[in-house]
Amino acid sequence: MRWLFLSIAILSEVTATTALKYSDGFKNIIPSIIVVLGYGVCFYFLSLAIKQIPIGIAYALWSGVGITLITLFGYFIFKQKMDIPAIIGLSLIIVGIVVIKLFSENVSR
Repeated sequence: MRWLFLSIAILSEVTATTALKYSDGFKNIIPSIIVVLGYGVCFYFLSLAIKQIPIGIAYALWSGVGITLITLFGYFIFKQKMDIPAIIGLSLIIVGIVVIKLFSENVSR
């Protein structure tokens, strides 16, 4: 269940952050409601995940996957361009996520 909880936390954070872009500084009510609910769901499930996953590992995976997904959404949905340093940095984040998931003894499979 710990990985399901972490996945829900990541997806709800990405949803909330995407809605934040549409909220226009909390001027648009529906996206603003999605932001508040999304972050509430996110932190609730993150709190459940860290009961079973070490907090540093959970946070690294949560933030790394979230950053990656938001960057991809920005690129494909909002047509935001990435330069070479951004691509390299994002690639390093992805490599870090893979290394943690595959090789960390703190991550029980």
